Amino acid sequence: MNRHRIQGSLLISGAQRVLRGVCNRTRSPLEGSILVAPTLEAGLYEAIVSARAVVCGSGGLTGHMQSLCRGRGIPVLRVDKADLADLVGEVTLDLESQSIVVERGASALSPSPDDLGSACAVIADLQDIRTINSSGPDAKRVDSFFIREEFLCLAARLRPLDALAGNPADINAYARAVADRLCAFVHALLPGQRLVLRLLDLRSDHAAEVTELATVAVEPNPELGLHGARWLRGSTAYRDALHAVLGFLREGLGDAADRVCLSVPFVTDDEEFAQLRVHLDLPVGVPLSAFIETPAAVHATAAICAAGANELFVGVKDLVQFYLAADRSNHLVADIYQTRHPAVMDALRKVVESARTAETPVRVFSLGSDLAHYLEHLPTPDGYMLCTAELQQILLRTRP
Repeated sequence: MNRHRIQGSLLISGAQRVLRGVCNRTRSPLEGSILVAPTLEAGLYEAIVSARAVVCGSGGLTGHMQSLCRGRGIPVLRVDKADLADLVGEVTLDLESQSIVVERGASALSPSPDDLGSACAVIADLQDIRTINSSGPDAKRVDSFFIREEFLCLAARLRPLDALAGNPADINAYARAVADRLCAFVHALLPGQRLVLRLLDLRSDHAAEVTELATVAVEPNPELGLHGARWLRGSTAYRDALHAVLGFLREGLGDAADRVCLSVPFVTDDEEFAQLRVHLDLPVGVPLSAFIETPAAVHATAAICAAGANELFVGVKDLVQFYLAADRSNHLVADIYQTRHPAVMDALRKVVESARTAETPVRVFSLGSDLAHYLEHLPTPDGYMLCTAELQQILLRTRP
């Protein structure tokens, strides 16, 4: 895969040093995208305020639209107009070096909704469900919405470790708040759609930012530390909270509570999955799926299926960084972090083939810029997972 950098000039900075997103080259708003435009003008207002960042070919520091971006905290990078044509698909903005990392020849977003299989939208909030389900007749192709529990906590201003370290009333209040959010999400679903909840996966460095009372371990490398399945396996308070969440869902949704599915994050192997299943002591009939995002889990895919995982989700972004030893949030190794690296492609192939042999449904996460490549070079999974902005662009391409 060929990558190159486009050097620019940073007109307006932002809170993050590195931003990834799909390029929006239209004048229409696309939540979470990177707007690409020759110049900023008032007619782009809606597209600008919905963007994570803006790349333009002209303009200075103090134009009206630049002032709008400054007020909203939206970064603006100016590049040579001749370079705008290269900005398609998924790109990485490195605000520190005032540059953009792009893939040459990427055929991002060329696939149609027919290619997605049972599509899964990776969402951050309730608005993402509404965005997808208002994207025309092909919205029905999206049968799943994937949400992280920690995102629910952020939206509800919860401090999960504080709550779980508290008394039963604190744990119950936490569970009620999570369940209330999930109920609202379910009410926004179309018939035939479901919600996949990735159980709490709070790394110690992230936990320290949202914890006031509980003790948070200081780890030298939180990414490889005590989080995901390995943390869940040791927390009885979380088990109690999860049972309460399931009870509140049944109370609020009745049989529709079955539209909320559970998934285990950061699994190492089948033994860990089986131990966690026993520890959680889920009610009979409650399925539990697994996230495959470590090299060990890739090689244990068949065993994880045999251990009772009802479905698999392949977390490509984490898998890439572990296979290539390249931190996905570190701009200094952005050229090394390759989602189409031969080792990564071999890992994805192994997971899909093992899952198909076990007759276990499997869904693969893809950046929009990689989807055409994955469709061409991987055996067919049951579906693909994409972020809301990229998936919406695919759905809207066929709108009459």
